[in-house]
Amino acid sequence: MTDVLIIEDNADNARILTYALERAGLRVRHARTGEDGLDQIRARRPDLVVMDIGLPGIDGIETTRRLRAFEPKLPVVAITSFAMKGDREQVLAAGCNGYLEKPFDPITVVENILTFVEAAHESSDR
Repeated sequence: MTDVLIIEDNADNARILTYALERAGLRVRHARTGEDGLDQIRARRPDLVVMDIGLPGIDGIETTRRLRAFEPKLPVVAITSFAMKGDREQVLAAGCNGYLEKPFDPITVVENILTFVEAAHESSDR
């Protein structure tokens, strides 16, 4: 079963994402801060990370940079309400593989995440 780690401090957003991803057959874990997310990844590597950019403490961009130091190929999909010009480029430059804006449509999020999961499985099969 595919394991997804959601790093999101907003309980409502985490609940919506968890519900949608579990309905799609994915196993979901949750971290409320970047630090907790990094600890969870080190303890048990997920197949994919859904990363909020506006996290307390270290933000999602810095969390992704730190993650890339020890997990360069782990797929990371950013979800952010910071939809200003240049933000997408900054998020992708930090190492995120995808970028979705809030408010998000749960169906679109699931479709995007499944695409990244399939691509990750295909590249590991080679």
